[in-house]
Amino acid sequence: MRKTGAHNFPAIDSVIYGKAAAEALSEEAERLGAQRVFLIASRTLNSQTDEIEKIRRILGDRHAATFDGIAQHTTRKQAAEVALHAKEARADLVVAVGGGSAVDLAKIVIMAMEHDIRNEAGFDPFPMGPGMSTSPFRSPTVRQIAVPSTLNGGEYNAAALVTDERQRLKQIFFHPQMMPVSIILDPALTLHTPTKLWMGSGTRSMDHGIEALCSPAGTPLADEVVLAGIRTLREGMLRTLQQPDDLEARRLSQYGSWLASFGLQARVPMGASHGIGHVLGGTFNVPHYYCTPIIMPSVLRYNKAFTEDAQKRLATALGAPGDEAADAFARFTSTLGLPRRLADVGISEDKFDQISKIAINHRFVKANPRPFKNEADIVGLLQAAA
Repeated sequence: MRKTGAHNFPAIDSVIYGKAAAEALSEEAERLGAQRVFLIASRTLNSQTDEIEKIRRILGDRHAATFDGIAQHTTRKQAAEVALHAKEARADLVVAVGGGSAVDLAKIVIMAMEHDIRNEAGFDPFPMGPGMSTSPFRSPTVRQIAVPSTLNGGEYNAAALVTDERQRLKQIFFHPQMMPVSIILDPALTLHTPTKLWMGSGTRSMDHGIEALCSPAGTPLADEVVLAGIRTLREGMLRTLQQPDDLEARRLSQYGSWLASFGLQARVPMGASHGIGHVLGGTFNVPHYYCTPIIMPSVLRYNKAFTEDAQKRLATALGAPGDEAADAFARFTSTLGLPRRLADVGISEDKFDQISKIAINHRFVKANPRPFKNEADIVGLLQAAA
């Protein structure tokens, strides 16, 4: 039982569910008084389905423009370019419709708009450095709404992950007003999401819950909510695996992602799974949604002596009471058909030293429940995941 701490509540108005995305978004635009809505949309949804066109039609004259060329890992360069397009369109509301990259792009675009950032170097003053609790941004004049098509859960968080391509380094930018003002959940929108992305993003959302549960800085409220989320996600994802067009299974999965990300909402710091995952994605271009199944079992084993009670509760939430949490999680991701080893995504041992040199300074690696004494400790963890 946690004895001391503080629980933070996010700067978000609402999570809307039970309505079609286009209808809910139109109502939110009207509520917010938005006249120029700029859409950042998944290219697949925009070019291969009618989902984005439905949104454009219902917005009518409120639709300002659509951008759909989203990079897999959000970059500074693209953020500056899209912010310029949004300013030229006189956008007064930015809406992300798609996966985690779309949501991160929308978060950082509103800050690039606010500060008139026009190139990669324009972001140099703003990443979160050691000891910083927020980036030195002004509050944005324009806010954003998230309509997720995956289970990542990053939309429940006021931080954005942005890659500086000059250094091949993924960085965290944070301001409370980068939190979406509203999040719209529509399971029908997710029918177009590829299975591997759906399942992989669900494990990423579980990662948010697991690292909050294991964090020394967690809270009693976050603990109970994320455990419920992990249970719900597991059930929804397994049901979706068996029946991909089951809208109720997808709805259940979305609810699980919402709950599992509660610690993220409350600003509970993540741990080594997130920190190392950021290096794998930003520096080595590993898809974000493959990082958790590869790294999390080894992180759980590394942290076990420091998080035994949390891991017992986690194993139960994963449907394996009495088992090792690491084994239960690995079995679950194997059932989903996801990669399980670093070698499966092209990360060989000759890259471990470089990964450890970057990761040792990552704020989430530093917040890990069991400290890393040096880079060799991280190399040891990577070897366990090789």
